[in-house]
Amino acid sequence: MLKQRIITAIILAGIFLAVLFYAPWQGFALFTGLIFTVAAWEWANMAGITQNAGRLAYAFATAGIGIGVASHSAWFFEDGYLKTLLLGAGLWWGLALLWVQGYPSSVILWGSRPVRLLMGWCVLLPAWFACLFLHHMNDGEIVVLIVVLVVAAADIGAYFAGRAFGKHKLAPNVSPGKTWEGVAGGLLANLVLMFVLVYFLKISQNDWLALALILLSAAIVSVLGDLLESMVKRHRGIKDSSQLLPGHGGVMDRIDGLVAAAPVFLLTLMLLGWHQ
Repeated sequence: MLKQRIITAIILAGIFLAVLFYAPWQGFALFTGLIFTVAAWEWANMAGITQNAGRLAYAFATAGIGIGVASHSAWFFEDGYLKTLLLGAGLWWGLALLWVQGYPSSVILWGSRPVRLLMGWCVLLPAWFACLFLHHMNDGEIVVLIVVLVVAAADIGAYFAGRAFGKHKLAPNVSPGKTWEGVAGGLLANLVLMFVLVYFLKISQNDWLALALILLSAAIVSVLGDLLESMVKRHRGIKDSSQLLPGHGGVMDRIDGLVAAAPVFLLTLMLLGWHQ
């Protein structure tokens, strides 16, 4: 299982890096659109739609909304409109936090199929738009890679710190294996990432605090993305979002942290004026 997991991870990383650095913006948009469309297909099952026709309809509807919004680039890349969308995404993740904290009692608010389908759009679409905008920035390839590294550092730091020191459960009703010590480990790993970025990107000391705020905000909310998906899967009674990725489960299982981190990362960049 571990060997299979490593092989799949290497292949996925290779494809992602190739598209990120060598494909034009349109190619990156198509690639991410495919990823989020497959994730929507998986989310439909998590929401309770088991028929293939229904899952495909939800996936194509998600893709249609995303393409429809992104194609209107005249306003999509306008700061005011995008910031409003991202602020809405931030409010959504605040609501998601309350639902995760209140699980299983909170099921009465979100347990119905229509609400869970709407949740999928709140999770996937802002993240897709954020990825597109980040890639469109100056040195956008590096910026997108940094977001991915933030989520990866949070995951890796949480894994090792949780195994070594984990005692205090983070959300036992949602994900019994996650601990507060793991969260601290993920944040510490992102502080290490910050100093690596400072060194290689020649970031001045005056900007260290802002960079730390950007990275840690995204790292913290990435944990919430993971917990939200775990909560919905637990309610649905499934372990993985699908079996598309050998050793890893589904696409949604791989991007659950990214879907929360990307819009918060971009929103923080915009609020600090770092998004040009």
